[in-house]
Amino acid sequence: MANTTFTRPKFPIALPNLRFIVPHRVRRKWRATRSHIHSRITPASSIARLQTSVNPADTLRSLREHQWSFYDGQYFFLAVVGIFSLCVMEVPGPMLKTFIATLILSALMLPVTRQVVLPFLPVIIWLLLFAACKYIPGDYRPPIWVRVLPALENILYGANLSNIISAHKSTLLDILGWLPYGIIHFASPVITVMAMWLFGPPGTAPTFARCFGYMNLTGVIIQLILPCSPPWYENMYGLAPANYSMPGSPAGLAAIDKLFGLDMYTSTFTASPMVFGAFPSLHAGWATLEALFLSHLFPRLMPVGAFYVMWLWWATMYLSHHYAVDLVAGSLLAGIAFFIAKTNFLPRVQSDKSFRFDYDYIEIGEDNQSYPYGTGPGLYKEFQPAGDSDEWTIGSSSSVSSRTRSPSTGTGGARSPVDEHGNSLWEGDTLASSSDHEQYR
Repeated sequence: MANTTFTRPKFPIALPNLRFIVPHRVRRKWRATRSHIHSRITPASSIARLQTSVNPADTLRSLREHQWSFYDGQYFFLAVVGIFSLCVMEVPGPMLKTFIATLILSALMLPVTRQVVLPFLPVIIWLLLFAACKYIPGDYRPPIWVRVLPALENILYGANLSNIISAHKSTLLDILGWLPYGIIHFASPVITVMAMWLFGPPGTAPTFARCFGYMNLTGVIIQLILPCSPPWYENMYGLAPANYSMPGSPAGLAAIDKLFGLDMYTSTFTASPMVFGAFPSLHAGWATLEALFLSHLFPRLMPVGAFYVMWLWWATMYLSHHYAVDLVAGSLLAGIAFFIAKTNFLPRVQSDKSFRFDYDYIEIGEDNQSYPYGTGPGLYKEFQPAGDSDEWTIGSSSSVSSRTRSPSTGTGGARSPVDEHGNSLWEGDTLASSSDHEQYR
């Protein structure tokens, strides 16, 4: 019997090796950073661990153990808005809408996906409501305000700032306006979430996701209740009455399509679900919210965030998409959302921690000096190895009930209070003790 030998298939062109693409210095820095992160993960740092279970029974047990509060009413509100949006939408069809609803519910039942989908649920509902706006009949919607924003612009600023800024056009200014409004704007939330997750305390990224979703959801509801025409409508039609059958316009972004010979914005803005959603400006809201969260995490980046917000403000007015009063309202909405989150839900940054894996405990809300050792009611563990029911409610009273003590350990930067002889001041067992481990299982 002939011997059969197996050889590797030979490619006509050898694939490039990573060492020839990425410089050695960069690869060495990557390895050092990865080793540094893994070396800082301690057994006590359970709050930084993510759920890996795919058993729906863990979710049901989490719901049974969850201590319900008025904060949980948010899910009833989101369910009502989501069902309304799916019922109003004419496209896609019933089968695909049922599949979308089933997919969301299935993702909420599996712990491994629930930890991501649950904080992003307001974002999902906002996207559904925004897509459904074009299918709401005009007979059920309020009249469009055409004269309100120009009048406010002249009362508050003495002139129409959007018309003044967009009066002088050039290719360079078109590109400078396009970059923050049409490119950075859509990538910035992803970059912000990644920075929050990697460098912030555990719970920062979910708080940003909820804050981002509710801000946008509130903005769309205001736009539905108070529809206002943008500056491009005044430039095209003057102050003539508007109706919901009118198409949208790319305004200044049409120059970008013409410059690159593409149809990136003309067709998109023409078929926009929210043509008369000038007030408030969610472009300004996005930029302001991202700048505030990043400044909370990296205080030295505050000037960069302020510059980006001002740049986007100028771009929206230059492109004739918003009045100045719209931008102020959008940034104010973002500021309110951020300060509510910071006061009640946002974990505090610890100056001696660089990554999320360094945290053995976190503290919620504003710093309260009345609690020694930082052990007030703000201590909160986001993810428990055996499944944490508190991830259903952000900031609920159950989040700060029995799990309000920091792990007592000598590694990982934990801060358990001790006396002058090094003995722990905690009364009873700590979270690192075996008795509590059995309790949480």
